[in-house]
Amino acid sequence: MFRRIALVAVLASLSPSALALDGNPVAGKSIFQRICQNCHSAEIGVNKVGPSLWNIVGRQPAAVPDYAYSESMKKNNAPWTATALDAYIADPRGDVHGVKMYFKGLADAKERADVVAYLSTLR
Repeated sequence: MFRRIALVAVLASLSPSALALDGNPVAGKSIFQRICQNCHSAEIGVNKVGPSLWNIVGRQPAAVPDYAYSESMKKNNAPWTATALDAYIADPRGDVHGVKMYFKGLADAKERADVVAYLSTLR
């Protein structure tokens, strides 16, 4: 009984963005292919206009070798958690001022959760 109450309390304290990995990775892959893959690769070591997103969840920003990051992104020290990715995908230029990313953002929270769930599979 105590475990059940504790679990409910923990789940109730989580914000929607903290639950971002509860998205659908299959739907997220489709969204990634439609919106993201023109500029980003899901493969290790393959940079395009943007850096490879292979193993991004948990990674430090500006950590992909052989990619020319903006100074703003180089100064960003917060790791790419599900919550951080959700905020960045929602509004890249508003989240980290001065980034090179041209994408205006993905407004739909469910689609963002799906994309983050897909990105979490890239390991």
